[in-house]
Amino acid sequence: MTTAWGEPVLARFPEDPRDRLRAWDASDEYLLRHLDEQGVDLSGTVVVVGDRWGALVTALAVHRPVQITDSFLGQEATRANLARNGAEPGAVRLLSTQDPPPGRIDVLLVRVPKSLALLEDQLLRLAPSVHEGTVVVGTGMVKEIHTSTLTLFERILGPTRTSLAWRKARLILCTPDPALERPASPWPYSYTLPDGIGAASGRTVVNHAGVFCADRLDIGTRFFLRHLPDGRGTRRVVDLGCGNGVVGTALALANPDAEVLFTDESFQAVASAEATYKANGVPGHAEFRVGDGLAGVPAGSVDLVLNNPPFHSHQATTDATARRMFAGARRALRPGGELWVIGNRHLGYHVTLRRLFGNSRLVASDPKFVVLKAVKR
Repeated sequence: MTTAWGEPVLARFPEDPRDRLRAWDASDEYLLRHLDEQGVDLSGTVVVVGDRWGALVTALAVHRPVQITDSFLGQEATRANLARNGAEPGAVRLLSTQDPPPGRIDVLLVRVPKSLALLEDQLLRLAPSVHEGTVVVGTGMVKEIHTSTLTLFERILGPTRTSLAWRKARLILCTPDPALERPASPWPYSYTLPDGIGAASGRTVVNHAGVFCADRLDIGTRFFLRHLPDGRGTRRVVDLGCGNGVVGTALALANPDAEVLFTDESFQAVASAEATYKANGVPGHAEFRVGDGLAGVPAGSVDLVLNNPPFHSHQATTDATARRMFAGARRALRPGGELWVIGNRHLGYHVTLRRLFGNSRLVASDPKFVVLKAVKR
């Protein structure tokens, strides 16, 4: 990527030779070009929100920015990209969306997320640190920036306008108004689950902003909950890619003797899973871990893995995440251990599972979804 601060070499994380997706796009380039052309003073506290693979903070590392992200994989990509480009150790302060933000922000750079709720939550958390002299610039591809996006900036920070489009990217230019009366944050959000979905029926779900289907139970998870294994005879269970944790919580309610590990690469998701589990007073033992799938889980130590894998990486459609989750599950499972997967019918997960496990059985299906089981031999 060519910038006024050099030409950093960038990669996503984890690096996969089959993954041809770049670690930056035109919106990152547009933002960096704008900072240079406008001569924005970067000597104060620079905060970068939603920097997907660390492209922005790697380019600006000499100014010692703060990165705030919901993605563990994004943080790991940032660490790798900083090291790859010779940044000083500690040049960039890495925070999650669950960490307190800096007390004063002089330049706020926002890579617009896919989730409008996450944007709302982050702007509300950051607004008290913004002052009338703060330079606020958002960026995203044209298809990612909507009227509702601009309305959020306007409602929470101050008067907002957009730039001309460049290579299908656009900037959001906001002038902070410290006197603006801001709304109270609605996050985290709680709701009660419907009946007829097994052990989780009538239970409480807690969602932090940005978690998939934050205000209702999505139809895929609803179908999965109706067909979960009872968990009998299982000791160590993993809710892989746990989201709000409702699947792992349902298993724990059905089998209080199970030890459930909730893991996700989203800090918001793991915080939601922990809140959901605790809100329901589930007996037994649970662990909540932000990380890269089942990395760090000892091989052959797990009896059951429950998984609803994502098939998007930001705006790109890819099965790379599902493939890595399935491979990680196979490594972590003991002989005879089971991986249960929910997915859209058209994704063809049964083919990948047969390739990895040598078997795949259809547990349940409807016109849209399938529940599959693979057993480690």
